[in-house]
Amino acid sequence: MSTIHVVKEIYIYPIKSLAGISCQTALAEEMGFENDRRWMLIDAENKHVTQREYPIMSQFYPQISDGKISISFEDHQYEFSINEDLNIPIKSHVWEDETEVTEVSKSTSEWFSKHLGFECKLVRINKIGDRKHESSRLKETFNVSLADGYPYLLIGSESLDFLNEKLEEKITIKRFRPNIVVSTTNAHEEDEYDTFKIGEVQFKNIKPCGRCIMVNNDPQKGIIKKEPLKTLSKYRNVNNSVLFGTNIVSLNSGIVKVGDTVAF
Repeated sequence: MSTIHVVKEIYIYPIKSLAGISCQTALAEEMGFENDRRWMLIDAENKHVTQREYPIMSQFYPQISDGKISISFEDHQYEFSINEDLNIPIKSHVWEDETEVTEVSKSTSEWFSKHLGFECKLVRINKIGDRKHESSRLKETFNVSLADGYPYLLIGSESLDFLNEKLEEKITIKRFRPNIVVSTTNAHEEDEYDTFKIGEVQFKNIKPCGRCIMVNNDPQKGIIKKEPLKTLSKYRNVNNSVLFGTNIVSLNSGIVKVGDTVAF
């Protein structure tokens, strides 16, 4: 009897590099799940900023309700509308990809600047095509959000279990910021997925995801540690890239739910 794979967890990260939101249901779109990484923070030079430079960003917790995003940081809170922006185009980049964004509001940028301790703006990507990412592997260009490379990251449950067997201090899947976590039988079997269907949505695997120092940031404390990258590099280093999870794209729009079967 073949193993049945199911969706165990779904996450979105409305603002790039801030904490994520666990979801029971999500709408898959070309650029990623609805409201996933449609916002990011940029510095005074319009360069995107992440937990790599500012681990404290993991301590900003978003929630979405009634068309608004609320942010909690320590005992401070702030709220803005999902559709709010100043409608003035800003040229920015996410790594090598040129990206057109707009500032949400002056007051929102001032709130983040105050609590992060440096001048920054909160910006949003407005429409499909405002950022494109080329896959060197497929020689194909994708419309993407403000995620590092691809719209979705999928991780198999056994990959984390296998890693935790090697770690003294166990970690959760949140270290790796997945969008979809599925039950699996073998560690890293998700690397080999081709096309598959979850709920209403057909997905295509692009490539295993190379990881950086950001996975060493303890999301509960905002402190950079040595693990899990140190241990992962001993058995998941391929061509000087430490792999964990796999990058995927959706081939159509639709609803994905926790408990959905993964059909190959």
